[in-house]
Amino acid sequence: MTESPTPAHRSAPYEGSTAHDGPTSPDGATAHAWAALGGPAELLARVSFHGPDGVLPARLPVRQLARATVAACSLAAGELSALRSGGGVPAVRIDQGAVATAFVSERHLRIDGRTPVSFAPLSGFWQSADGWVRTHANYPHHRARLLTALGLPADAGPEQLAGTLREHPAEWVQERAYEAGALAVAVAPVSGATHPLVETRVVGTAAARPLGPAGLPADGVRVLDLTRVIAGPVATRSLALLGADVLRVDPPRLPEAEDAHADTGFGKRSTRLDLAAPADRAAFEALLATADVVVTGYRPGALDAFGLAPAALLERRPGLVVAQLCAWGWTGSWAGRRGFDSLVQAGVGIAATEAGADGHPGVLPAQALDHGTGYLIAAGVLRALTDQRTGRPGGRHLRYSLAGTASWLQHGIGPAAPAVPGAADAEPYDPQRWLAETDSPHGRLRYALPPLAYEGGPADWSRPPGRWGTDAPAWR
Repeated sequence: MTESPTPAHRSAPYEGSTAHDGPTSPDGATAHAWAALGGPAELLARVSFHGPDGVLPARLPVRQLARATVAACSLAAGELSALRSGGGVPAVRIDQGAVATAFVSERHLRIDGRTPVSFAPLSGFWQSADGWVRTHANYPHHRARLLTALGLPADAGPEQLAGTLREHPAEWVQERAYEAGALAVAVAPVSGATHPLVETRVVGTAAARPLGPAGLPADGVRVLDLTRVIAGPVATRSLALLGADVLRVDPPRLPEAEDAHADTGFGKRSTRLDLAAPADRAAFEALLATADVVVTGYRPGALDAFGLAPAALLERRPGLVVAQLCAWGWTGSWAGRRGFDSLVQAGVGIAATEAGADGHPGVLPAQALDHGTGYLIAAGVLRALTDQRTGRPGGRHLRYSLAGTASWLQHGIGPAAPAVPGAADAEPYDPQRWLAETDSPHGRLRYALPPLAYEGGPADWSRPPGRWGTDAPAWR
């Protein structure tokens, strides 16, 4: 969705990198991601990798995607750190074991010893009359809409759902669910369509707020986090690690799962505001007046009625960095549809590529589209903060999509690199090395440590996650 420039809101066109025009060697994935972010090519010499090679195994190059996104984010953090410290850009040394552990952080989470449930009983792959369909019904409102769309009772279980889905073609189920606001996608063959990995637009010429010397690259940067469900929260969790003051804002009517917040709420605070209520709207506008970054994770146009379209935000707050995330890309007939990592995997052919010998659709070894996009968003924000102060002034409008990351995984990185012979045996993968424990308002947490790694950077978050929506709507 491209905004039309007005006299008060002049902007350059988007600068994008398609998912199929970069290097194809395994090590080229980092170079491609860094170039898509507009990073100086000479800084890539600062990056190296170590640790077990046999992690995140798949037919597609998941390991290369994962380590490249973490490396790009780490390098962007080091670049901004150098700007604020007056020194050189530190070395980035990425441990593939730490990356693999972080990319499944939700699976490693324990709350007082309890293992959270990742997918609800009505979420998953189901046979249809002519193929397969993938459903997502983790949230109560999505479950209710799916059952309503299919004419099933509110207490229907997996057997009833399976029986109904076997009676209908996959695309019929998909479109029926879409019309009802539910989530179901037909498992499709590999798509030839591609989407940009990152799109960047410079807006106006307003000077950004000065950032003085600091020990952490994002120290003092104020981030409004309007995201949900892994990708956006991973991005803002990463910015919080690097010192940003991150305040997540959610509508009271759309509660978040506490387990999900326990995984992605590290370093952040969380509040609830009803933007249709005058008092809450005034509180939000007061936050926006001194914000440096806004990250959103809703469908294109979903926030426009609240005055939160990128053009409107940048009009009120010139010099802002606005990063938007959606599921299916910013153009095309599917742009406005709801989506999650698992659904995008099904819809673009990843599930078909990773299918088993029996034809059952497969999945990636991690929700790699979510996690990878999250680190790319954080990297883009960090690069924008640097570029505003060293290159071009003005606001920034950044756009990302899970479909864009999927395109890159399928068409832009090249074949999955085999493990180096003997390397996996010499350095076996043990996730325990990258897990830690802490007390929190949720209870005792076991969690995955952050994988970002640049010399002198933080090894852990400064605070555990608080309870969702319980903080005051104010900056620190």
